[in-house]
Amino acid sequence: MFRGSDPINMDAKGRMAIPTRYRRLLSEICGGELVITIDMKSTCLTLSPLPEWKKFEEKVAALPALDDLGEMLSRFVVGQAKDAQLDGSSRILIPSELRDYAQIDKKLILVGRTQRLEIWAEDNWNIEREKSQENYRGMLSNRESMSDALKNLSW
Repeated sequence: MFRGSDPINMDAKGRMAIPTRYRRLLSEICGGELVITIDMKSTCLTLSPLPEWKKFEEKVAALPALDDLGEMLSRFVVGQAKDAQLDGSSRILIPSELRDYAQIDKKLILVGRTQRLEIWAEDNWNIEREKSQENYRGMLSNRESMSDALKNLSW
């Protein structure tokens, strides 16, 4: 559903325009209703269409009550989530506390992750991309550590 990356400038009010290529899709699948929250693994934000977010919330709610990861996801990822609505100019407002978490200033990178989007500060994205490319090359040279699913992945 979402793929690729797009550089975006955030305006002074903290609004980000959604790229044209996603606007019709977001209108169709969620009527422009989105959820934005923190990502626990990286210094970025996630932006999900409301139906996809609800699936995630159901999975988190189904985790055992004493599960530490479930508790963390519930408290921080779900607990920091904010509803977002596309405005008439196809923009969303990124709440200031989420901008602070992700160290977002003016220059952003929007990254498609199939069912959701990630919002990165441009500098953080460039660092993450370089680090990931180095790690990926290392993993490719050590095929024994890969799962069978990854070994058989091709397109």
